[in-house]
Amino acid sequence: MAMLFKLEGDDELLFIASEADLVNELDSLISSDEDVLIDSLGEVYKVQAGSNLDTAFTAQHRALTLEEVTSLIQAHEFALAQVCIIKIQFTSIHEAIQALRHSL
Repeated sequence: MAMLFKLEGDDELLFIASEADLVNELDSLISSDEDVLIDSLGEVYKVQAGSNLDTAFTAQHRALTLEEVTSLIQAHEFALAQVCIIKIQFTSIHEAIQALRHSL
């Protein structure tokens, strides 16, 4: 289930390895209607927290390209000032998401 959680207005990305991780993150965050999940195919889902702690995920019918996901990860790493962003390159979106898992 590996996904990226992109918060509105923030370059930091959260790596989500499982449904339990997602539930924990959603419980601890003040969410925005502009927060999105990105799956390993680049598909984007809006996160909509409802009442009674229910959360819905709405497919945006838009897939990010490998270049767009790479740019998000470069911005994330730049914000953390940990890696030279020029060296960040991937061959697939799945590989990009997994790389974030290993950087945490």
